[in-house]
Amino acid sequence: MASRITERIRRTNAAGKRAMGIFVTSGFPRPEVTVEVLRAIDAGDADFIELGMPFSDPLAEGLPIQRSSEMALAAGASMKSTLEAARAFRAESDTPLLLMGYLNPVLRFGLSNFFDTAASCGVDGLILPDLPPSERALVSEHADRVGMDIVHLIAPNTPEDRVRQVDSLSGGFVYAVSITGLTGTGHGQREAVNAYLKRSRELVTRNPLLVGFGISSHEAAMELSAHTDGFIVGSAVIRLVEEVYGDESLDAGERQGRIARFVRGLKHGQV
Repeated sequence: MASRITERIRRTNAAGKRAMGIFVTSGFPRPEVTVEVLRAIDAGDADFIELGMPFSDPLAEGLPIQRSSEMALAAGASMKSTLEAARAFRAESDTPLLLMGYLNPVLRFGLSNFFDTAASCGVDGLILPDLPPSERALVSEHADRVGMDIVHLIAPNTPEDRVRQVDSLSGGFVYAVSITGLTGTGHGQREAVNAYLKRSRELVTRNPLLVGFGISSHEAAMELSAHTDGFIVGSAVIRLVEEVYGDESLDAGERQGRIARFVRGLKHGQV
């Protein structure tokens, strides 16, 4: 049976739209507004949300996400507060929710404890960029026990046999990185990226294929996801969250409204 993540992506595709995932760092800019931000993203018609687990050394991230992680930790964010935010969001929405981050904080929390707690909080999936498919066995038993999807990533330099392996091991979707390098820095060479995504679409047959990293507008999302089932946006949303929460003249409703409008525009264009 397809997971809630896959079902949502397929349903959006069947309606003639590309699915949209939104990444935001838990605890950014401070832990007490995380659920408020998730609520705004949900109101913007996100098909799923990736809630980032703050980490002190997010090497694969661009500056906006690095900075958001640093600010969240400085404001007191933790794995506990991240899971509490997930639980609170799940109590009011059935939109698929994934946790994304690095393996070290998960190991520190304890694998069994992490998966049990995350599942009880309504988390549907987990993305660990530093967990290669060859080491998936480290988490497989726990993920399978609680029915949680593990999403693996591919990049332009991923060999074809590895792409097929990633597809066979992933649940929810396969995450195609549009550039080899840091997130949020742009598309890279257009023709090469399009060729990579077109070939990946041919190789990924079991799961939906979504592309992310470097998308900041509806036009860029539509162009980059032409050969995929959808797209993921992170850095552009992080920048907006920092902007609206840095503007003391805005109240909570106005902040949520601006985030929701931006997210909706990414998926549907400006209307």
